[in-house]
Amino acid sequence: ANLGIDLGFGANKLFGPEGGLELPSQVAHAKGQILGRSGAIKSRRPPMKISIGNHKYFVGLGAHDWGRPIESLDYARLTGSPEILAIFYGAMTEFMAAYGDLDAVCFHVGLPVETLSGKASEIKEVTDKVKSWMLGEHKWNANGYPFTLTVQKVAFATQPTGALIDHIKDINGKIIKENKGRLTKEVGIISIGFNTVELMAVRSMAAVQRFTGGSKNGVRRLLELKNDG
Repeated sequence: ANLGIDLGFGANKLFGPEGGLELPSQVAHAKGQILGRSGAIKSRRPPMKISIGNHKYFVGLGAHDWGRPIESLDYARLTGSPEILAIFYGAMTEFMAAYGDLDAVCFHVGLPVETLSGKASEIKEVTDKVKSWMLGEHKWNANGYPFTLTVQKVAFATQPTGALIDHIKDINGKIIKENKGRLTKEVGIISIGFNTVELMAVRSMAAVQRFTGGSKNGVRRLLELKNDG
């Protein structure tokens, strides 16, 4: 199967020919006691619990209410941290529950512009680190059930590139007639994520370097400015 994945700080987004989903990128260590129903105090249903070896995590919406939050927003998170693995496994669990089991997958990975900018050696260092944890066999447990998955291939693109391709082509990879002109014209893309804002200009499907860049600011920064907590 060929899947697109965005390892976002706000949500992990997966998409394939059958459809897609997103899992909020909340993750917490699953440690401590869980209180059951007690008098007038109700017990809510816990979020998904992911077990990787002896380590257990809550992932998805509400995870921070159930364990010790892991809130790293550094780009290093994308290169093989325990929390990205937990979120990735959570998203794959939900994807397979919705669209059927998968044995082997080839991924097209969307990454922030900043991680794919700079010297060739610096870009290769980032992509090699992502490949090092994505490629190969994966084993995990989700809510007590075992899962396995083999990742055979990993390719990369910037997140704005993904937005442009999504605008030009339909789900079957064919050019959308009314948007065909974008292939030869100059197009500007603004990508606003939870932890990134990215600008990209493309002329005849080639990046205009002067007008392409990104910053580690996004909706998160807006929330920080508008909320005291």
